[in-house]
Amino acid sequence: MQQQVPERLQVSPFLVLYLIMSMQIGIGVLGYQRIIAKAAGYDAWISVLAAGLSIHIIIWMIYKICGTVQGDIVAANAYVFGKKIGNVLSVLFIVYLLIFAMAVLRTFIEVIQVWMFPEIKVFWYSLVFMILAIYIVFGGFRTVTGIAFFCIVLPSYLLLTFGFALKYAEFSNLLPIFDHSIKELATSAYHMSLTYIGFEIPLFFYPFIKDAPKSQKWAHLGVLLTTCIYTILAIITFAYFSEAQLAKSIWATLEMWKIVTMPFVERFEYIGIANWNLIILPNICIALWGGSMILKRAFKLRQRKGVIVLALICLVAVCLFDTRAKINLLNDWTAKIGFAMTYIYIPILFIATMIAKKVKSKNENE
Repeated sequence: MQQQVPERLQVSPFLVLYLIMSMQIGIGVLGYQRIIAKAAGYDAWISVLAAGLSIHIIIWMIYKICGTVQGDIVAANAYVFGKKIGNVLSVLFIVYLLIFAMAVLRTFIEVIQVWMFPEIKVFWYSLVFMILAIYIVFGGFRTVTGIAFFCIVLPSYLLLTFGFALKYAEFSNLLPIFDHSIKELATSAYHMSLTYIGFEIPLFFYPFIKDAPKSQKWAHLGVLLTTCIYTILAIITFAYFSEAQLAKSIWATLEMWKIVTMPFVERFEYIGIANWNLIILPNICIALWGGSMILKRAFKLRQRKGVIVLALICLVAVCLFDTRAKINLLNDWTAKIGFAMTYIYIPILFIATMIAKKVKSKNENE
């Protein structure tokens, strides 16, 4: 049952922190504030915090599942449902990862078109980005992990730039606190789905971690740091914008960069957007690696071929979303599918795995 991976292909447990953060911090951070404020107003920061804390329960379930089957999502599905049905269910995760990669890439290209280069071609930009992602994934999981590490560390200075907004912040905007119902707060937390998804990736790379159970604390720490970043950024945004202003701000995070003034740069948002290439790169690489690994494990397709197939599908599909309405639809469906996979499928799989474990141990004892 145990899925063996040579130690030379494995990564240290602490690097799980960077892998999870690099997947969670993507395109959603540029404009999640307006979406969550629709339901809960400026109490929405509570929803951000609550949604982030709920993820720790799912992380615990993921590690219990993977620890029980001593493998990844393919092994877990096979353990519970049998090999044939398990492989069919694993296909759902390939589709999910593909849609996730498409949503990230297409939304980022839209940001570039609106803020910097209106005439940029979706196909050519996507092609260059996919070639780079394929090159990284061909280097193996250790290379993908290295990219995730550097793409979190190098652009981390951007967090300091949000301090410029504090000069104009009115924290009285957040008062009165707890002015919305539990239902409104829950709806707002649900709308954080697109921003928070990505934390489930230990399901795909669990066997590639040295002494994997020890990495659980790093997974929790990664989610905690991401939750803190999103909560603090939401509070700063709510203090900076009035509710009427925020309702019209599609990319509130980018708009806060407009006030950043430095002697050597006039339009800091251009630097921020350029840096975001680094931030979304691990999103695409990990999604392609995870999808191709499932293809390899479930259908014996060589991983390099799988990466190319998935990248080509993503490249073609991205070009089909050519209007704001279609891009919004893609993001909405990505959020819904991500929520279903993380908050519905994983708990069901967890319960099923625990039941299957008891049944199998009982049969062995008999």
